[in-house]
Amino acid sequence: MRYGFLIAGLLLTAAPAQADDHPRSTYVTLVLQAFAAKVECPGTDVVYQDLVQKAEQMHLPDGTTEKVRKAIAWMHTGGKMGEKQDDDLMAEVAVATQATDLNQRRLGMPSWCEAQKTNLAGLIRAKGG
Repeated sequence: MRYGFLIAGLLLTAAPAQADDHPRSTYVTLVLQAFAAKVECPGTDVVYQDLVQKAEQMHLPDGTTEKVRKAIAWMHTGGKMGEKQDDDLMAEVAVATQATDLNQRRLGMPSWCEAQKTNLAGLIRAKGG
């Protein structure tokens, strides 16, 4: 399955659109990293409404957060949860997954988790906070 992510990542990386041209790609990465932090980093939580508010700040269409959440869930559970979304969104999730995985391996999980406290400020919180 990682090869599929790698191929999708390479294809999307070769595409002419940059993250600045496509704010949804940036948002997908933020959401994926927030959920990864919730799973991988002890004491970390995500508040769904904070994700919705970030989408609004980025001027993304209503419903973007839910589509992204469903796409991430579908991809990361092998289709057992969430729902498959359009091909562009699924490719964005694949690229974000690959980039996050590489960063986690490069930094090591404790350092990655520490970095996310700053990188995702406003999207992740301490549990109970």
